[in-house]
Amino acid sequence: MFWNSRNVFAVLACALILGLLVGPGHTQESQKAKGQAIANELMEQWKRANPDQDWIAEEKERHKIVPPADNSGLLKGGQREGHAYGKYTEKDILTWARELEKFVVEGSRIFHDAELLGSNIAVSCDMCHPDGANTHPETYPKFQVQMGRVVLLRDMINWCIEQAVRGEVLAADDPRMRALEAYMLAQRKGVKMNYGKR
Repeated sequence: MFWNSRNVFAVLACALILGLLVGPGHTQESQKAKGQAIANELMEQWKRANPDQDWIAEEKERHKIVPPADNSGLLKGGQREGHAYGKYTEKDILTWARELEKFVVEGSRIFHDAELLGSNIAVSCDMCHPDGANTHPETYPKFQVQMGRVVLLRDMINWCIEQAVRGEVLAADDPRMRALEAYMLAQRKGVKMNYGKR
C-alpha cells in the first residue's frame, strides 16, 4: 500500500477515535456523536493545511462541465458469465465515471488557465472559446486552411497554442494535450461525428 499523507491521516484518525470511544459507560449514540465531532475537526484541520484539494468541485462550479455517459445500464442483465469484460460492478461504474470526470475537469483547468497552457502573453483558450465553444472537435480530421493540410484536433490545438496563446506546442502524449482533447470532446457530447465538416 502506498502511504501518502491522506492514508496516514485516516489511520491516525481511526486510532484516535477508537481510543477515545472504547470503554465502559459509552452508549452507541454518544460514541457516534463523539466520533463524528473528532472526524469533523480532523477534516477541518486537513482542509486548512491543504486548501486546494477540492479542485474538481471548484472547477465544476466555475465552468460548465458536461457529465459523461451513464453506464449504469451495464448492471442490468446481459452480462455474459465468465466474460472478461462482462461482469461489471457498481464500483466499476463509479470508478470509470470519477476517473473520466477528473480527466475532463483537468482539461477544463488547462483550457481556462494561461499559465497551465504555457502562454507567454497571459492568453488562455477560453478567451476565444468560452467554456469550449466553437472548438468543433467532432469535425476533425479536416483540411485546415491555416496550415494548408489535413489535421487532427491536436494539430489545431497546437496551432492555437503557438499562434494565439504564444506558447510551446505540446507533444501528442503530453498529459495536457490529452486532457485538452478530452475536455473539448466532452463539451460536445451528443453532437454527431462529422469529420471534414467546415
